[in-house]
Parts: sequence; structure tokens; C-alpha cells
Amino acid sequence: IIAITNQKGGVGKSTTAVNISAYMGSYGYRTLLIDLDPQSNSTSGLGISPINIKESIYDILIHELEPDEVILNTGYTNLEIIPSSIQLAGAEVELVPSLKREFKLKEAVSKIENNYDFIIIDCPPALGLLTINALTAAREVIIPIQCEYYALEGLGQLLNTINLVKKNLNNDLKITGAIMTMYDPRIKLSGQVIEEVKNYFSEKVYKTIIPRNVRLSEAPSYGKPIIDYDPECKGAEAYKNFTKEVIENG
Repeated sequence: IIAITNQKGGVGKSTTAVNISAYMGSYGYRTLLIDLDPQSNSTSGLGISPINIKESIYDILIHELEPDEVILNTGYTNLEIIPSSIQLAGAEVELVPSLKREFKLKEAVSKIENNYDFIIIDCPPALGLLTINALTAAREVIIPIQCEYYALEGLGQLLNTINLVKKNLNNDLKITGAIMTMYDPRIKLSGQVIEEVKNYFSEKVYKTIIPRNVRLSEAPSYGKPIIDYDPECKGAEAYKNFTKEVIENG
């Protein structure tokens, strides 16, 4: 169970969640993607319109619906999804008075985790109750970091949150690694940022680096993971290699 998280927006969380989930499925692993972001990018990125969804992760967290009633088949090999919806935007507030509010997702996932080899959780760009739920349910954390000037800004806060969750809510939680995204070899700063992140995380930076890639950017607008949209492009090759790294580390 892997949470993909960073409280900064636009770092490639949903792109990473969608594409490694699709590749895991293609490699024969039973995979579930949980879209925990009210923006629903992972849901729409797999061609599912959030507007047409009857039940979503919101109904699991707030109305305690059974996960089996919400899981959708994506049409991709071995890949299912618990979709998100706009209602999730209000879940942070609605969860506040709940008993064991930090454990809502963990309780739901525990009912179905034996059905899957990998469960990937796409987190919202914030350190609120939804992200806390994801970190409490997960065993591993992958942090996407973009190769840009402010890359390390806020990382201390994120790591502090992960440590607090580990200490108080989930002793099994560990940071598996950081994945560098949006790399542009023409920009000198990109290389400097990678070195800075390697100093910060030492051996916990994945070897694969995700490049800036037009086809990778286009794929979500067609509701397709890169494995389906353009499996020969540089972005596809990168996510293919990254997925292999994640599987081997697991």
C-alpha cells in the first residue's frame, strides 16, 4: 500500500499514480488505485468522468459504504479504481467530529487489501485529514519532487508530518523514496536540484528520472495512461523503468 504524496501541487502526483498503476497491472500485478484528491485527476486520467460517478471514496469515508460497492473496473489490465468526486472537497470538515477519523481509509482498505498486490493512493496537495488518512493506511510513501527552484520548499513540513503519523498512528510507515519529475536537461538548475535532493534523501532517490515530455502532459486530457496513449515516448519509458524499481524495492 503506497501513498504518493507531496503537499505542493503540480509536482506529478496524479501522473505518477496513474502511470505506475497502469504499468503494474500490465506486468500482471492486481492493482487498485485510490483517488483521494478532490480534483479527481487520477479518476479522469483513466477516462472516468467524475461528474458521472454515483459513489466515490467520499461515500466510503463519510457514509461508510463498503469498498466493493465503489470499486470500478478501469478497462486496463488488472487495474481497478476507487474514484474521487467533487464532494470529497468537503470531507476534511465532515471528518473532524468523527470517531477514529484518521483511520477511516485504513479500515476500508483492510477489507480489500488481500485482493490486490499493490494499492496506490493518490493524495491531495495538502497535509490535512485526507492525507493523514492515506499515510495511516499506507505502508510506504513515495514523494514526487519536481526539478525546479522551489523543489525542497515545504519538504521539511511533509517529513515532519510523516514522522508524526509513524510515531502516533502507523508504526509500519516508511519513506520508500523520492522520484524526480519534470526534468529538463537543457536547464542547468534541474541537475542542481537533483543533487540537492540526493544530499537531502541520500540513498532514497530513485535512479529513474521522469523527464518533461509533451506526450506525458497530453495523455490525461485523452483519459489515458501513457502505456496506452504513447508507449514508445520518453515519458512512457521513464515510468516503465520507475515502476520496475518500485516493484523491486517492494
